[in-house]
Amino acid sequence: MIYTAEINVMPLKELLDPQGKAVEQSLHNLGFQTSNVRIGKHITLKIEAASKEEAGAKVEEACKKLLHNPVMEYFEFVVSE
Repeated sequence: MIYTAEINVMPLKELLDPQGKAVEQSLHNLGFQTSNVRIGKHITLKIEAASKEEAGAKVEEACKKLLHNPVMEYFEFVVSE
């Protein structure tokens, strides 16, 4: 069966996010009141697996091995049919 994984990769909360700070400042310049803007990545992928649990395990492995940098980022994902 084919499953869809929606993955979010974000900078660790403890680390500075210079891109987020630049966007936050630009939003303030445009009159938007915002705080703590963080910029990350959203990844959507299709994965073939026998079950939703197996698909989740494969997605987690892909995230750990390739899609995120554990020193600077964390990830979360949702798998759906």
